[in-house]
Amino acid sequence: MAETTKQDAGAAGPGVAQLRRSPAQGLAQDMTAGSTAQVALREVPFAVMTALRAEPGSAAARRVEEALGCPLPTAAGEVTSAGERHVLWIAPDEFLTWSPDGTLDPVAAGEELADRVGTDRGQAVDVSSNRTTLELSGPWAASVLAKSCTMDLHTSAWPAGRAFATTVGRVPAVVWRVEEDTFRVLPRSSFAEHLVRWLLDGMQEFSDPAARPLWR
Repeated sequence: MAETTKQDAGAAGPGVAQLRRSPAQGLAQDMTAGSTAQVALREVPFAVMTALRAEPGSAAARRVEEALGCPLPTAAGEVTSAGERHVLWIAPDEFLTWSPDGTLDPVAAGEELADRVGTDRGQAVDVSSNRTTLELSGPWAASVLAKSCTMDLHTSAWPAGRAFATTVGRVPAVVWRVEEDTFRVLPRSSFAEHLVRWLLDGMQEFSDPAARPLWR
């Protein structure tokens, strides 16, 4: 039997990456149609995420930090970064790493951190398929979130660069304020479509460019 080359395999059909379907992909057109200059919603699909457990200050944590290239967060809401790889504080010994699609191989990234934890207390698991990322942006973004999130969204209480585990529309999610007017909402994949529809509904009233945002 003749050997199949990579070129032959590519000619036979699309690669696995081209067949991927993100949790909110079916609502992409709705998100585009419902977005304005005042508030916009989009999915940032296929981010590389690793759920990490490590005891702060332990040998395992130090090895993990060396692999990440940045320290683990030490306080609620803190986010540390090394290039495009970010580490979000979830609990005193629990973290979530987040990187854009294409920057890391998700399985290899999780395995590398698991190797760094070794046999010490802790773990690292690839959870890239477990969550998706919804990005809500614009001057009214915080006002939309305020309808369904009990956190204090004023910048004095929640400045840019902080992330908290909370609920949005009764859906558990990690909400990360990457910029003053830009939030990344990370729900479980199974809740993605529900949360997109919920946020789109909350965005409808914020279309007046002359209106002054409430949560600044």
